[in-house]
Amino acid sequence: MKNIAIALHGGAGTIEKKSLSPEQDKAFRAALKQAVEEGHQVLARGGNALDAVELAVTLLEDSPLFNAGKGAVFTKEGKHEMDAAIMCGRTLEAGAVAGVRNIKNPIQLCRSIMEHSDHVMLSGYGAEEFALNHGLDFAPESYFFNKFRYEQWSEVRDTNIYQLDHTVHTDEKFGTVGAVALDAAGNIAAATSTGGMTNKRYNRIGDTPIIGAGTYANNATCAVSCTGHGEYFMRAVVAYDVSCLMEYKGLSLQEACEAVVNRKLVKFGGEGGLVAIAPNGDVAMPFNSEGMYRAKKAGEQQAFVAIYKDEQV
Repeated sequence: MKNIAIALHGGAGTIEKKSLSPEQDKAFRAALKQAVEEGHQVLARGGNALDAVELAVTLLEDSPLFNAGKGAVFTKEGKHEMDAAIMCGRTLEAGAVAGVRNIKNPIQLCRSIMEHSDHVMLSGYGAEEFALNHGLDFAPESYFFNKFRYEQWSEVRDTNIYQLDHTVHTDEKFGTVGAVALDAAGNIAAATSTGGMTNKRYNRIGDTPIIGAGTYANNATCAVSCTGHGEYFMRAVVAYDVSCLMEYKGLSLQEACEAVVNRKLVKFGGEGGLVAIAPNGDVAMPFNSEGMYRAKKAGEQQAFVAIYKDEQV
């Protein structure tokens, strides 16, 4: 099989074995495995990297387990506001949405914006109008209702506290989902999607839809999808910084990722991780938190699925 690969994440943070029941652990792994396997099948059939990352992220958006799409967390108003982005490493074209509501699969809207408009990022009502005009699927509020997410929000909705995904006291989990892929033609792509922070106000937007912060792809270097405390990832321009270290300093993918995630971010308190892929097939999945939902599959290798820090390939 040609040099193809895909990697994805479903969020990072304080994820310890004691925090998940055996049933929850099994459910998360099954969802990650399905997404990585189906994304890989696209590549194995000769499909392109964009199609692979879009499909993988769509599957994760359709799962209530992750803070994206169907599993998006509640805002201060009891609504759901979602951000997403997709980028093509071959052309450097990108599409992104911020603060959209009732869009069933924000990542598909990003692809449509990239391919059918002269813009990169659309937000709010404008993005929703674009989705309507281009036949994207909408979903009622009831589709996004999740009892667990609702209980999270209920604990803090009468306060000024916001929470990162399903935070419980000091337990922090950043529920962004994302994928990166390399196709048989040597092209790479990245896609990321999130529901943001529980109880967020003022139409807060994180790093996910910002090209170079939470999402980036360039055939000359790498494709990156981030998950973590978005404010830090924006300040550090994490995704582009990984690419820059490879382009201007000649670092390998792993070296660049380690420098940004485990040194630069850590220095000023940024928690989270990323998945990245290079045109030579190298894959990196670094994180500086207790865990990260992650999976990868390259060539004819078996899929690797992991959650906790001590799980290695």
